[in-house]
Formats: sequence, C-alpha cells, structure tokens
Amino acid sequence: MITSPSEYARLVRDILELVAAEDADRLVPQLVAHAGMVDNHWGWEHRKVIDAVCHADDRFQGRLVHALAARYHELEPGTPARRSIVALLANLRVTQPPAEGQPLDTRSSLIRLSAEQDVHYDIGQLIRLAELELADGRELPGEFVAVIRRSYLTLWNGKGQLGPLVAQLSRPVLNPGEAWADRALAELAELGPNWRQLLAHAATASSARPSARWERTGRALVEALGAEEVRERATAWLRLVGRARTRPLLDRGYGADPNATFDPYNADALRGLTWLLSFLPAHAETARTLGALVETSLRKVQGLGPVNPKVANASVNALARIGGEAALAELARLATRVTYKGTLKLLNTALDERAEAMGLSREEIEELAVPAYGLTEFGRAEHRLGEVTALVGVRGTKALLSWRNAAGKAVRSVPAAVRRDHADELKELKAAVKDIDKMLSAQSERLDRQFLARRTWPYATWRERYVDHPLVGTLARRLLWTVDGATVGYADGELRTLTDTPVTGGGEVELWHPAGREPTEIVAWRDWLERHEITQPFKQAHREVYLLTDAERTTATYSNRFAAHVLRQHRFHSLAAVRGWRNKLRLSVDDEAPPATRELPQWGLRAEYWIEGDGGEHYQDITDSGSFLRLCTDQVRFYPIDAPENSAHCCGGEYRMWLRDGADPVDPLPLSSVPPLVLSEVLRDVDLFVGVASIGNDPTWQDGGPDGRFREYWTSYGFGDLNQSAETRRALLERLIPRLAIADRCTLEGRFLHVKGDRHTYKIHLGSGNILRTPNDQYLCIVPTPNTSAPSAGYLPYEGDRMLAVILSKAMMLARDTEITDQSILSQL
Repeated sequence: MITSPSEYARLVRDILELVAAEDADRLVPQLVAHAGMVDNHWGWEHRKVIDAVCHADDRFQGRLVHALAARYHELEPGTPARRSIVALLANLRVTQPPAEGQPLDTRSSLIRLSAEQDVHYDIGQLIRLAELELADGRELPGEFVAVIRRSYLTLWNGKGQLGPLVAQLSRPVLNPGEAWADRALAELAELGPNWRQLLAHAATASSARPSARWERTGRALVEALGAEEVRERATAWLRLVGRARTRPLLDRGYGADPNATFDPYNADALRGLTWLLSFLPAHAETARTLGALVETSLRKVQGLGPVNPKVANASVNALARIGGEAALAELARLATRVTYKGTLKLLNTALDERAEAMGLSREEIEELAVPAYGLTEFGRAEHRLGEVTALVGVRGTKALLSWRNAAGKAVRSVPAAVRRDHADELKELKAAVKDIDKMLSAQSERLDRQFLARRTWPYATWRERYVDHPLVGTLARRLLWTVDGATVGYADGELRTLTDTPVTGGGEVELWHPAGREPTEIVAWRDWLERHEITQPFKQAHREVYLLTDAERTTATYSNRFAAHVLRQHRFHSLAAVRGWRNKLRLSVDDEAPPATRELPQWGLRAEYWIEGDGGEHYQDITDSGSFLRLCTDQVRFYPIDAPENSAHCCGGEYRMWLRDGADPVDPLPLSSVPPLVLSEVLRDVDLFVGVASIGNDPTWQDGGPDGRFREYWTSYGFGDLNQSAETRRALLERLIPRLAIADRCTLEGRFLHVKGDRHTYKIHLGSGNILRTPNDQYLCIVPTPNTSAPSAGYLPYEGDRMLAVILSKAMMLARDTEITDQSILSQL
C-alpha cells in the first residue's frame, strides 16, 4: 500500500517518464510496484498512468504487453504480482495483433496467461487471440478453450460475443484442469468415437431436468456402449469430483477462489452424467456415487456458498428416478444431512413421492429406507474371501473392517491374497464400511430429532425396524424406550426394566425423554446404563431438561435466557439447519429477514429465535459476499404455526409482524402454555447454538476481536456461570475424574476443573474450555486440534460432547506440563 503522498508522486513521475521514453523493460517493474501500492485499483488519480500508456505509440504498447506477459510467467504461481499483471493488462485493453518487428511469441504468452484465469474480462482480446491462432492453422490449447468457455458461461456479455467462437470449439470435449475431467479425457484417447459423443451430449445438460429429446439421444448412446460399461466408467469419473485442480487457476484475491469451485462447463457435463446414470438399471455403486456427489457439490466455499447446487440437484433428481433399495437409502440419508434449502426441498419431494407410491407415511419410508449393508447379524457380518475371513462390525457410530487368516488368527492389514485374488470384493467391502459410517451418523441425527415427532410404533413394527434391524439396532439398543408406558432398555440380549426384568412383548412404543420424569427415576436409569456399560449414541438419560425460570414467568411470552450473545453467523446457520431450523443469512443490505424458526407441525407451534447482524459499521465484520460474520441474539418466542411471520431489518432493529390482506396480529404464546417437552427441546437447541457458535468459545479471542469490542463479552462468557449443558458435563466429570490416571491432580470447584501440574496449577472452565493458570489467573491460550477426541477414560455414558473431549485432553496435557513441547504453549508457561 502507499506509504506517503510524496512516495506515490515520485513513483508516478518516474512511470510517466519511462512511458515517454518508451522504455518497456524498466517500466514493467515500476508498473507492478504501482499496482501493488494501489491494490490493483486503477481508478481516479491512478488512471493517469494507464491513460499515458494507452496514448503511447502502438509499437511501444506491443512491447510493453509482451514484457508484462513474459514477466507473468517468470513469477511463482499465485503470487500477488501475477494478479497485478493481470489487472494491468485488463486495464490496458491492448487487443491489436503484434505489429511487424515485435516479438512473435507475444501471442503465445498472452494465450498461456489467459489460460490460467477463471474468466477473461477482455472478451475482445480472447476472440482476437483465438482468431489469429485459428487463421494460422494452430489448434487452440485445451486450457485456452476452457477459459473461453468459462467466460462464455459466466460473464454477462459472454454469450452474445463469444457464442460464434464457442460453437466452433468442439475439442476438447471437456475442460481440462479438473481431476475427473482429465481422467475422462485421457481414457477417451483409448476409446471409440461413441464415448466422445456421449460426453459431448452430457456437456449440453444445461437445464434442471433432461428433456424428452435429450433423454432419447442419451439412451441411444448408452445402448450403443453398454449399460454396465457406462456405469463403471461414469461412476469412476464421478468419484474424482471435488479433488484439487490439476491445473490451478489464478486467485484474483477477491470473491471465491476459482480453485475451490467447479468449472461451469464441466458442471454441465456432470449434470449430464448423472442423468445418464439414472437411465441405467439400479445399482448400489450408482446410488453411492450420486449420494457422494450431492455432498461434494454442496461443500461450502468462502465467498460463494455451496460449490454447485445445480449439480447436487441433478444428482438428487437422478436418485429419485432410480428404483431399488440403495437409491432410496441414499435419499433418506441425504435428507438428514443436507442443509441447503433448494436441494433439501428436492429430497423431501422425492421421499414424499416414494412414500405416496408405496402407500406409506414419510416417517415409515425413512425407516424402511435403511439397508442392512450385508450385515447378517446384529451389527456384524462375515465374508469369506478364499481362505481369509473379512469381518465387518459396528463399534459405537463407526464401522470397522478386520481380517482373520486361514488359521483364524487376527491380522492387521489386508492379506496379500485378498488384494490379488479378490480385488472387486475388497473394493465393495471398503465401500460398504464407508456407507455404514455415513448411515450410522445420519440415523443417529434422525433419532435425536424424534423427541419432538410424537412418533409411536406398534411393538412388532418397532422391533423389526429398530431393535432387531442389523444396522439401526446398533443405535436403538443403546437408547431407552417406553413400552405401554413402562421404560425399558436393552441389555444382555433382552429388553429389560430398571430391575432387569425381561420384557418380551407389548402394544405401543415411544422414545423415552427425561422431561416430566422424577429426578430419582432419571438418576436410576443413568446408573442402569453405567452398570451395563451402555454408551448412548447421544444424550438421552443425561439429556438437559430446561424448565421455566422465574424470569421467564415474569416476561411471560418470551425467554431472554439466550439473549445478548455474539455468535459466528455461518457456524450458527449450518448448525440451525442440521437441527431442523429455518434461517436466512443476514446480509449488510437494505432488506428484512425473519427470525430463525423451527416449525413443529405435530404440536401446531412455531418457535422463533430473534437475531440480528452485528458490526454493519465495520467493514472487517462483513464477508466479501456481504454477509455479517457475527450475529447478536435476543428473545426466544412461540407462536401458533399459522401465525403471520415476524421480520426485522438485517442490520438490526425491532421485529414486526408482517400482516397481509387485513390479517390481525397474533400475540406470542405464554411460555407456561408450551408443553414442557417442546419448551425443553427448543431451548436445548438454542443452548447448543450458543455453546457451539459463540465467540466466547474461541481461545484466540482473548483480545476481544476487532478493536477489542468483544473483550467484555468474551470474558463473561468464557469464565462465567455454566449453562445447562455445562452443568451436565460437570455432573459427569464428578463421576469420571476418579477413574482417570491423573485423578490425584484434579478437583472440581464451582465452574472449573482444577488441574495441578508441576509448573503451575490450572483452572479449565467447564463451559468454554478456556484456561487460567497461577499466579494471578493468567490466561493460557491452547487451541484444540480440529479432531480432538477424549483420551481413554474408561466408560462414557454418551457420545458427541466435543467440549468434554477438549477439557479432558487439556487436563491430561496440563497435568504433565513438564512434558509439553509445543513452543506456543511453552512460551506462556
């Protein structure tokens, strides 16, 4: 950036003198330096430099363009100076062909430079370069064709100007630079022309669904090649989608990184391939590949959002067309995982249509959609591969693949004979293990959301779909249920009561919830789970119950229990979607948005969590796409489900009910009238949002973030009173600590776990995981690794509490603080 007006004036004077002297070689480094100073913004007073070049002699301009292009290729890929040269060339707009006597490789340099851009904004130069090459009988490089196609599809004026040129460019059939496209192009060299026709046809898939004409042509091409051959090659290509680009593009430094997105031309081809797969007979690998493509296409990219929802939607539509158990299972699994609204709507529609066609409810179709994945026993299967036995087993929420040799002895790695003689079976086994992992996670989330579903089952149906299901049973047998009103759990091969009396039959079954239960009953069932060493897939017996407080009885119609928090917006937005809430990202624009809402049709209610964008006056608090980085939180309210919607300005302000057609306003419901189970589960969701998304959980925010504005909040949250989930964590640690190897160094006092090390004594906050150390409660910053897991501490009653894992990991480390080698931690000790 510019350091002083005098420095800038001197640089401009030197540049103008070099332009007047037509000294291109010395001018290039000066121009690049100037570009860095103005951050590549060539407006206002900086424009005099560009204007001076543009009014110079044509021959000099040509030499300058050549020198800039040559300098570009001398620089390391991705350097800021490369971005500056691209910005310079875009502003110079020199599109004339090299004049006689100028370097002949200028055109080649410009073509190679252009080929590294995601799009080229000087369409005139693109056309001229292409026309000159074609006129000389040269074939355009594939990467240059790719940027022409991307510019055609992306720029607002691309189709009108680039259309005739694009129509001439039939090769390569895909844009190179992406792993899957490169694999396909390489294989085309060995395949016949029919395969090229198939991919060319796939690349024309530019609509939401295939037309009848498109489908007829696609089916004919598939028939000519063979359905099985098309499936094997297409799925192999699609499995490579989402890998790092093989030919990185220049990141311009603003907007989304083009290396993290899909090539838009290839994205059409991906849509076409998904449609072609939907014409084939049902196959597990097809469903598996399409499901993975949905998730890859919805991966979030900073400054963009989902990578490519159109590809995700095409994959969902393809799954919906495919019959069979595997496709239905993928649709059901994705419906529990996908949060992007448009794709989720398609998934719900597909499942609803399948349910209607089968004469079942939506809930039943989701239950029946869970395959066994070859598990012939409860959570276990054996596969004989020659003299070797492969064992697939479920442990917790993970599937494991293990091996036994001919003698029945366990071996660690895949035997060589299996890799040599049973490659296809091995591939399918590994794929099945991954499928089981994904489905277990999806089913755990589905079951965790069943508390508000008011779902009941006939006993025999429930046994079939849950307890005795080879896969779902691994979760259902670790939960508590009520059979005809009596609570039961599964242990030692039977359903049992609290006194371990077997239960062999019944009428109606429900999922058990602690709300409304006597504390003695809840504690007794916790002891029962511990006695039988049952680890629940999520909190149930230890689930937090949120009762009305005196403050909420006073406010009557709203809760301020989770107001005045500062949350990371995008983390909150993702988590809200996973938990079934509907939310709209707050943008720094003149627009309104409803609160985060969760509709509860079974109860006729709508829950609202009032939020607003934070930091509109600070540019550093807003992303490049205009969304706020953080939110401020306010009230939780309940309304009848059909009540008019509230909304408020995205940048803050009062919520107002949006009334249409003379409708009357509807008052919020008294909290005392909300069923206790509903109140508890909604407040638990909101507590989860705060606990996960609050900036107070970030150990690096000790300074209070931008301008120190959040220092007071960070301190009050990071070391303040415990919320309900932290109180549950504290109660668990009271039972857990005596079993730890470091038990003699740990004590629980109030809000903290105290850990005695050899250097200092430490206090770990049970809510945020933040640490204070002696003397004087000095803050100790330890950033947990992303995949932190709890150290071995024996039996744990439930899974999924990441903060518990963080606290235990920190405690283990600090108890042996003389063994710490991390320099960032040692410097604070």
